[in-house]
Amino acid sequence: MSHATTHTIYIGLGSNQGDARGHLQKALKKLGASQNLRVDAVSPFFCTQPQGFRDQEWFVNAVARLEVTPHLNPQDLLSLLSQIEQSMGRIRNQKWGPRIIDLDILLWDDLTYQTPNLIIPHPRICERAFVLIPLLYLNPDLSIAGKTPEQWLHLLTYSLENDVIRQN
Repeated sequence: MSHATTHTIYIGLGSNQGDARGHLQKALKKLGASQNLRVDAVSPFFCTQPQGFRDQEWFVNAVARLEVTPHLNPQDLLSLLSQIEQSMGRIRNQKWGPRIIDLDILLWDDLTYQTPNLIIPHPRICERAFVLIPLLYLNPDLSIAGKTPEQWLHLLTYSLENDVIRQN
C-alpha cells in the first residue's frame, strides 16, 4: 500500500480470558488477512490492571498501527473488528467486564468522528496508561488532542515495571 493513498489507524487490543497473548496474536493475524488494510506495526504486549470493574483477571493489552485504503471507512472497520471479536467468541454481557478479545478504534489520522456507536478519537484514550504507553512505543510524536502520549501520561497516576502497567 502506498502511504499517499492510505489512512493511518491505531487500534487497541485487549484480552483477559484464557491465553490472552494468544488471543491478541490471533486477532492480529485475522486483521492481517483482511482486505483493504495492513498491520503496519504492533506495540509490545503489556500486562495491565483492569479499569472500571476491578474484580477480574488482569488484561494483556497492545496497540496496533494499521494502514487502510480509502475503500475502508470508520464504520466498515468497526464492523470488521466486531466480526473478528464475534468469530473469536466475544460475548458482550458486562461493561468493562472480562473478555476473550476487545478491539477498539483509537485514532484515524487526525479525524474527529462521532456516531451513536463510534467516537474517534476514542473518548477515554487520554485517561488510559494501557493505551498511551503502547502508543508511545509506536509513535512518540503522535498528537492526541494537542499533546503527545508522554505529555498525557504525565497527567496520570500509573506505574510501569517491565511489561506491567498499574493505574489507579
